Amino acid sequence: MKSLALQNLVKKIFSDEKAKSQFIADPESIISRFDLTDQERKAVLTTHARLGLVTSGSTQLTSTIGPLASWT
Repeated sequence: MKSLALQNLVKKIFSDEKAKSQFIADPESIISRFDLTDQERKAVLTTHARLGLVTSGSTQLTSTIGPLASWT
């Protein structure tokens, strides 16, 4: 991930149970706290809607995120 704001968002929802629960209930309430670009915001919401960003343990999520490793 190139964007520090995006990295911080992902770190927050994966390391803070309260933020994770809030993200699941209302993603925008968490996303709005970070200075994401429109493209990043859309990507987070789309990924969450399609795959359950923080709720899925599926291989589909793993196979989708794997190719994004070039962002890091």
